[in-house]
Amino acid sequence: MPVNLGLTRYTLYLQDYGGPIGFRIAMKHPERVQAIIIQNAVSHEAGLSPLWETRKAFWRDRKSNEAALRANFLSFDSVRGRHVGSDPHPETINPDLWSDEFAFLNRPGEADIQLDLFYDYQTNVQNYPNFQKYMKEHQPPMLVVWGKYDPSFTVAGAKRTRNDIPSAEVHLLDAGHFALDQKSVEITALIETFMAAKVTK
Repeated sequence: MPVNLGLTRYTLYLQDYGGPIGFRIAMKHPERVQAIIIQNAVSHEAGLSPLWETRKAFWRDRKSNEAALRANFLSFDSVRGRHVGSDPHPETINPDLWSDEFAFLNRPGEADIQLDLFYDYQTNVQNYPNFQKYMKEHQPPMLVVWGKYDPSFTVAGAKRTRNDIPSAEVHLLDAGHFALDQKSVEITALIETFMAAKVTK
């Protein structure tokens, strides 16, 4: 059963799929947003790596490109790549992270669910100009904590937020797409400092 928390002010933490969801929430009620924290969530096409060429082909012609998308997004190598990326020290990352994700994706029917979700993801890219317009118009306090070894979302995506919010605080971390798995202490400290300095209590 849904619960209405009655929140009238909040800070949004956006990561991956949560990025476009969070921007839609922010655009619907900009007066409620006291700050935004972005961690490897893209709002500019410049932040999409070459991996997305296969994904864009899937959007243009789903049937012809589904096999390539499965390899690009659902295979064991692609799942491991999401966690390791270009990290020069992959041995420091717990392999259970990608093994558990791969097991989840291989549950009966799960791949089809993920393909449907990913086909719909193109609507997020189409909305990037709207997300940018929201940021330029409303200038919410913004903290960007970005794992620079992310194979999907590039450092350019992190830096580009300053085009929309010049005051955005951007930190590039020695981590991958799931930066909290590797740099939780550092990210927590950055968030605490940001919230204390930028968010009205």
